[in-house]
This record gives sequence, structure tokens and C-alpha cells, in this order.
Amino acid sequence: MKKITQLICVLLTVASMNAQQEKGIMGYTNWLNNWTEFKPNKVDYGEANQILAGNISVNTKLLKKNIYVLQGNVYVTNNAVLTIEPGTVIIGDFETKGTLVITKGAQLVADGLETDPIVFTSNRSMKKAGDWGGIVILGDAPINKFGNVGSYNLDLDPTMTTYGGDNVASNSGILRFVRIEFAGKKVKGADTFNALTLAGVGNKTVLENVMVSYAGGDSFGILGGDLNVTKFVSYKSVNDDFKFSQGVQCRFFNSLAVRSSYFSSTKDGSRCMEVRSFEKKSETDFTKKQTLVVASNITMVNDSENINADIQAGLVKEAVYVAENASLEMKRSVISGFNPAVLLDSKTEINDANLKKIKFEEMYFNLCKGNIFTEYNSNNEDLESWYGNSVFFNVYSQSDNKETFIDIFNPKKPDFRLQLGKITASSGNR
Repeated sequence: MKKITQLICVLLTVASMNAQQEKGIMGYTNWLNNWTEFKPNKVDYGEANQILAGNISVNTKLLKKNIYVLQGNVYVTNNAVLTIEPGTVIIGDFETKGTLVITKGAQLVADGLETDPIVFTSNRSMKKAGDWGGIVILGDAPINKFGNVGSYNLDLDPTMTTYGGDNVASNSGILRFVRIEFAGKKVKGADTFNALTLAGVGNKTVLENVMVSYAGGDSFGILGGDLNVTKFVSYKSVNDDFKFSQGVQCRFFNSLAVRSSYFSSTKDGSRCMEVRSFEKKSETDFTKKQTLVVASNITMVNDSENINADIQAGLVKEAVYVAENASLEMKRSVISGFNPAVLLDSKTEINDANLKKIKFEEMYFNLCKGNIFTEYNSNNEDLESWYGNSVFFNVYSQSDNKETFIDIFNPKKPDFRLQLGKITASSGNR
């Protein structure tokens, strides 16, 4: 009888933990352990002994025993597969803006291990955001531009950087247990690289456990395609953490964005999540699918120790921005420490059709100065009334981050899961 009672207690405890960890990033253990690094500028990765440069046109494997320096624009072409062993270090060259481009039809198989991740980092002694270019993966999945073709230019070879097509299930390889640090270099007279660009990438591509830290541009730029994304981490990006555009269809799960009031840019367009259907309306084919992001168990947090003071000083902006014609369905996610939590494009009319395309359900809005607003409009009563309806089960709180999350200020192994009991707060608590 005693054993049965003990078993029931264990089952009840597990059920309780499951119920209470269902908002934000989730798991019985902290899945950030082992493979992430929150102080990458303190790590000595050693000196490079191999050079990666020019075009890679045949199947090639990078080995853990070597340290590689990525010099200039390196293209994987001719349907070749670039395979990287777990534990391999690739160092982006500052002087030549090292950038790795996986062209359409080629593959990157960077399949690290939790205990042996693959690392892309900077070769500067004092590492800073934007030291090198980044990783660009180009596929042949659909985009919503006319002709179903786009080009990711900046200062890259335009003949090598086309993407888009009709293959929803295209396979650009594997990115798993990978870190990308200090990427996102500014190109003179042009834009800034994303740390990781996924353009026209299809749903056979494996995208799991990827951490971008200290990106000079966006951490993750996702342009069109059809993707399943899980356990992505963006840490202290200068620009957007996750940017979606060009008709992407994305299932986005169990991922984390951490912003800093004193590191992230305060300019327009610097957010945890930006959901757009296009950059230029004139290039967009509205007969094609527009951007749809279905996001669940996402945690977005400003890690400031004094959010209210930073908001008052104008250092904090919105966490999520949804532009016209785009759809976002967000569930069981946490937004903590922003001003406001969500901003809708001023061109988005507040009507039944648009509210059905922009959903927030079972959310935990915490420590935000306002929850959901329309751009340039300080009156959000209609939106508060709509999303505050009990049918959506959204929770509102004003708890300090230290009390809200398990241990986000641990320098070695931070834990961004909600503390047990936090999400049982009354949904009427505003």
C-alpha cells in the first residue's frame, strides 16, 4: 500500500510539473545545459590550423581535430554536402568578413552533440557583435515573390545566392547542437548580415538546438520556405532575434530570446520577433501564401534587473511586431519585460478577419508596459478586451524576473523556465 501511495505522489508531482511548465520553454530538465555558452567572449577556442576559402564543389568533411578559419565568402556549390563533425570549431575571419553560403541544392550537415556542439565564432581577441558575416542557407522551397525566386545579395555573388522554388519538402541538411557567435557584420553601403539566414528552406531540413549569441544584425532571418524549428536560442542580439518574411510557413516550438536593455538596439525594427509577409509590396505575389508563424512555448525576456527604470529611460521596446498581411498564432508563451508586449502594424485593421489571423492564447504576459497595441495608437481598449477574454486563458502579471523564472541570472547555467506556481496566477490580474 505504501509503494502505491508513493507512486501516486510521484505521478501527481510529475503531472503538476507538466501542467505548470507548459508556458514558455519547457522540459523536466533545463535543455540549455551542456551545449550553450552565455559568456562566449571568455572562451579560448585555440588558433586555426586550416583555411576554408573559395568554393566547395565536392562533398567535404570538416574534422574536430582541426580548427578552421572561414576567409571571405565561401560557397558550397554543385549540390555538394559540407559535413561538420561534432565538436568542430570554425572561426569567422574579421578582416575578410568570413561568410558561409550553402547554395540552392547543396547541403550543410552540421550535426553536433549536446556534449560536443559545433561552434562558429570570431577570430578577434576582443570579440564583438558583427565580427564576421554569418551562415546563409538557400533552398528551393516556395517564397511569395513574383517568379518564386529571390536573391540574398549584400556583397555576395548574385549568381550564387538565388533561392525559392516549388519544393516544400526540400532538404538543405541538418543544423543541430550548433552555436553561432559574434556574426552579423555590416556591409558598407548595404545592410547587415544575419547570423543565420534561412531562405527558401524546406521542411526536410533539420533545425534543432541552435544558439546565436551577440549577433550584429538579426540572429535568425527566415525568408520564405516551409520549416519546423525547435530549441532555437537568441542571446543579446543587436537587431531582431527571430525575423520571418516572404511567405514563410513556420512551426516554431520551445525556443528562447533574451534581450538586454543596454545591448540591443533601441531603433525601430529591433525586437524579439518580427513577422512580415514582405519587405517590398511591389515584389510580392499576393496569390501565394503569406507569412504564417505558428509559435508555441516561446520565452521572450528582457534580462534587465530594473525593467521599469529601463522602460522609463526609453531603452525597452516591444517584444513582438506583426506587420500587415502576416499571420501569427502564438500559444503557451511567455513575454516578460517589454514596452509593450506586442505591437500590430498601423495598417492592420482591427476587425474579425485580422483578429482570427493574429492569435494569442494561454499566454503569460509579465512585467510589460501594456500588452497588445496598434502602432502609433495609445488606445488599446478594444485589443485588451479581445485578448483579455477568458476564452483565451491569457495570464497577466507584474512579477520581478527573479521571481518569475527559475534562475536567469546564473552566469554559467541560466534557467529560463517559469518557476513552479507562477502560471497559476489569476488571469484577471492585470
